[in-house]
Amino acid sequence: MYNSSILKIKIFTLLRICAVFLTLTTFSIPAFSQEEHAEGTEKPFEPSEVILEHIADSHSLHVWDAISIPLPVILYTDKGLEVFSSSHFEHGHADYTGKYYTYRLVSDKVNIVGENNTLAESATVAKWNSSLIDLSITRNVVSMWMGILFLLVIFFSVASAYKKRAGKAPKGLQSVMEPLILFVRDDIARPNIGYKYQRYMPLLLTVFFFIWVNNLIGLIPFFPFGANLTGNIAVTLVLSVITLIIVNVKGNKHYWAHIFIPADVPVWIWPLWWVIELVGIISKPFALMIRLFANITAGHIIVLSLISLIFVFKSLYIAPVSVAFVIFMDVLELLVAALQAFIFTLLTALFIGSAIEEHHH
Repeated sequence: MYNSSILKIKIFTLLRICAVFLTLTTFSIPAFSQEEHAEGTEKPFEPSEVILEHIADSHSLHVWDAISIPLPVILYTDKGLEVFSSSHFEHGHADYTGKYYTYRLVSDKVNIVGENNTLAESATVAKWNSSLIDLSITRNVVSMWMGILFLLVIFFSVASAYKKRAGKAPKGLQSVMEPLILFVRDDIARPNIGYKYQRYMPLLLTVFFFIWVNNLIGLIPFFPFGANLTGNIAVTLVLSVITLIIVNVKGNKHYWAHIFIPADVPVWIWPLWWVIELVGIISKPFALMIRLFANITAGHIIVLSLISLIFVFKSLYIAPVSVAFVIFMDVLELLVAALQAFIFTLLTALFIGSAIEEHHH
């Protein structure tokens, strides 16, 4: 009876958290409110614009309604470095004349404006934009820094606890993190890599917790979180390239012999074999990149689409159905956040293990 009561309390608490989460999700999105044209007519609601705006990167941190915190814009052009605040763009409706060029923010991308104050694709303007390197601190960068800071605080605290409590049972945060670390070691690294697993544990732990923590941060709808970091294909590309480099740099002679001098394959088939194996080397990290990017982005799109139904139908009668599905998707996204971190780490360990395993006669 006691355990049943505790379970009911926990379920009720979880439902209240989901309700608060949904409320914050709904009311922290300014683009869902209808804007008015200069003529006074109401602008029709465009779900695609709202959804793409919220899953894309941004040069400002949205706080609430029209309130946002501008971030620094850092541009390197053929004439030198320029640094200024994104507040000069006034939500993308104004140009900023810097030291070298005039800049305009178009779909959250900085462009150089020509002499006639247009973005005409003239040869000169195209040359200017091709030389433009955007090094700005965007919302995704801030989110990544916050995730890294969060991980540093956690693991330095856990490491300090292990030093102070050497030989004692884990306590507090240490007792929470230890099962997760042992899970990565015993269920991911050791079975897939073998007896050499210890040298790859720092990589696997970093990848696992970095992806998981940033997936969870992306589910928090209010400031200063809410960035779609792991739904940014540039981030997943870098993670996949790291896996690609580690696998091929650490690959032993048996790994490369299997690719270039396969013992059981006729010599005349070797050229075709090489092509297939080289495509496989590239396709493995490519699959990692696409899987993480697609799953996280799809989850954000579905949640935003369900909320959009209320504004598309312009009726509160659809709200209970939309709310129910959004709560379900929010809980499912918590599972997906951990699952994608597990799959990425598992496949990374599997690829490393196949590259360093000893030859079996």
